[in-house]
This record gives sequence, structure tokens and C-alpha cells, in this order.
Amino acid sequence: MRKFLQSLELFEENERKKLAIFTALAFSQKLSGLPPETVLQPLLKDNLVAKGLVLSFITDFFKEYLIDNSLDDLISILKRGKVEDNLLDFFPTAKRSAEGFSEHFTKEGLLPLVEYNEKKMFEVKLKETKSALTSLIAEEADVSEVIETVKQRVRDAKFPEIEVVRMLWDVIMDAVQWSGKNQQQNANSALRQVKTWAKLLNTFCTNGKLELELMYKIQIQCYEDTKLMKLFPEIVRSLYDLDVLVEDTILHWFRKGTNPKGRQIFVKALEPFVNWLEEAEEED
Repeated sequence: MRKFLQSLELFEENERKKLAIFTALAFSQKLSGLPPETVLQPLLKDNLVAKGLVLSFITDFFKEYLIDNSLDDLISILKRGKVEDNLLDFFPTAKRSAEGFSEHFTKEGLLPLVEYNEKKMFEVKLKETKSALTSLIAEEADVSEVIETVKQRVRDAKFPEIEVVRMLWDVIMDAVQWSGKNQQQNANSALRQVKTWAKLLNTFCTNGKLELELMYKIQIQCYEDTKLMKLFPEIVRSLYDLDVLVEDTILHWFRKGTNPKGRQIFVKALEPFVNWLEEAEEED
């Protein structure tokens, strides 16, 4: 099998197609003695890739396999073959890009594979961005520098606005140096972090929808992280004082919020602050 695959250029096009179909059926019927790495690794031969023979073979293989199997089954084979993270390596250099991948497999009717790859690339970029920003924040870089870094990364990766807000809250909290069981020290650290990086949040929380998303994000973290459980009202108050959250957003969350995680606890905890907001509103 390995010899066949490394000699694709010796076959006619219809013979290569038959070989791809046979390979797909072998996996589909779970024939023993043909591990994925035996099939997929030999394909990554530079001269075969450059001629586009590998891309043509792998496309026929994917199409045949997915007739009777799910995308998850295919991904499992790619993982076992150690090629899941380098599908672009099957493409000739000139076509080796995210756009080239999407264009080719969309044209071939393999949209689920395109969507899977886009999601995977998005997650990789998000993880890289989070790591870079957490480091900058932990190193106490200038806020303006971090803002410019975020803007550049958002432009390059085309992150949705809501995802940016969620990510920023994560990296701000991830950069905190927590202190074991000392609750008061942890509370002080979290609130100090919020105050320090409020300008960063303010830059990207540009409307009520994004502010509400930030509140939901804080709600979930305070619910899931015991050291922050009692801090929800203080964080919200601090973000209000720092002009990140406006009154309408806080009242909307209080009256109509839809995320159930710890909602009853947090509504009760926030009630004194909301009463103060409503009284101030009436006086105005």
C-alpha cells in the first residue's frame, strides 16, 4: 500500500481515483492491518504534493469515505494518521492557505470539512491571542500597547466583537496572581485588576449588547470560581464607576437576564446597588 501511494504519478487519473476509493472503503469497512499513518504519511512526498496528485487523491478519499461515515469518523482517522493539524500540507505550495483550503473543498462539496477547519483555525488563533495578551497583562504592559495589540489581532483573525469581549475578561483574570486561600487578598487583587484594565474593556465594549455579554461572562466566572463568588456585585459596581457598564445594561441584566448560572444569588447580591441606581434615576 505504501509503495502504491508513493508512486501515484505512475497511475492514470482514473486509476488514482480507484485507489482513493479502495482506501476509503478499507477504512469504512474497518479492515484490519491498514493503520491510518500507513496511508496518510507516505502521501506527504514533496514531488507528489507539488504536482497536485496528493490533493486530488485525498479529495476523492474524503468524498468516498463520507458517503457512509460521519465527519467525526473522518477526523478520528486524520488524528490517528497524525495529519489532522496539517491538512494544508496536502496542498501544493501555491494553494497552501486557509482561503485555498475553503475554496477547494467547498467546490468539491465538502462544506462540513471546510466549517470544521475554519472552527479549528479560529480556536488556534484565539488560544494564541489569549496567551500573548495574558503575558502582556501579567507583565503590566502599557494599556495603550495592549489595546493596539488586540486591535491588530482582531483585524488579522476577524474575531467577532462578542468573542473579543469574552476573551478580554478571560485574559485579565488569567493574569491575576491569586493567593491560595486568602480570600480578602484575592478579592483585592481581582478588583485592582478590574480597575487597572477598565480602559481596555471600555475600548471594546462599545454598545449595550457587548456590555451585557461582559456581565454574563463575569456572572459565569463568579459562579464557577469560588474565590470570586462573593465579588460579583463589587465587580459590577466597579465597572459602572469606571464607565465600562452603563446603568441601562445593569438594569436589563437585573430584570431580564437570561443566563441561569447563579442568577438568583447574584440578583439578590446586586439588589442594593440596583435600588440605588433606580433611586438616583427617579431623582434625576
